[in-house]
Amino acid sequence: MRSSRTQLARLNTTGLYEYPIHLRQAIDDLPHAPGVYVFHGEEGDLPLYIGKSVNLRSRVLSHLRTVDEARMLRQTRRISHIRTAGEIGALLLEARMIKQQQPLLNQRLRRSRQLCSLSLREDMPAVVYSKDLNFATEPHLFGLYGSRHAALDGLRALADEHRLCYAALGLEKLTPGRPCFRAMLHQCAGVCRGDETPEAHRARLLACLQAMRIACWPHPGAVGLVERFEGDCQIHVIRNWCYLGSVSDPNEARQLDVQAAGFDADGYKILCKPILGGTAELITL
Repeated sequence: MRSSRTQLARLNTTGLYEYPIHLRQAIDDLPHAPGVYVFHGEEGDLPLYIGKSVNLRSRVLSHLRTVDEARMLRQTRRISHIRTAGEIGALLLEARMIKQQQPLLNQRLRRSRQLCSLSLREDMPAVVYSKDLNFATEPHLFGLYGSRHAALDGLRALADEHRLCYAALGLEKLTPGRPCFRAMLHQCAGVCRGDETPEAHRARLLACLQAMRIACWPHPGAVGLVERFEGDCQIHVIRNWCYLGSVSDPNEARQLDVQAAGFDADGYKILCKPILGGTAELITL
């Protein structure tokens, strides 16, 4: 009986829920178009949350109709938006704004992390750092990680999945004359006790790593990625997987072609597929 009453109370609460009246006017000018939206709080108009959508009006309305986001909505004093000419532009702008403005509720993208990857050094995987290497142009890098700990965990997961030897990967030391512990559990193919040759183990490792290879920037300089929406046109200027800004004129785009500050993991994840897959319209700058 108590359970039924609880469920009924929740249903009644949901049924009575209305998004805050003070925000209704904020959605009047929201277009059915791609872009980035910002929920601003009370103190100094600071951003509480930054999001993106291919349909700004629909996405913001979904926030206002969600009971679970009532707390954020009560703290919100206004909603602003910036239109883009496509989804890629919205993704790039959202990532940039979150890094610059550090909104309270965007935990994932706002964190400043030391980017790491794996590189083979004398056939042994080693953790390397973006502060030491340009990940956009350095060949033979595998995987993107937020810390050394995460990179080593990723290497262990790869070894577990493909029965690679922790000792051969430098993850543990062997007792002289004895195989690794995982070999005795049949979780390692046995390179540490001669069941597999070092060459065969290395070949298997390389085959596994290929799926994680970081693609080098495929152009000699910057390019403009073109997006269009209902007569609007934007050129997103990209160099070394880094987003440098968006303009509407190719001449303005060339003025944005400056040396990128460094490899950007978010830009890489957003841009890799459309650029390497040939689905994006590109212009040389």
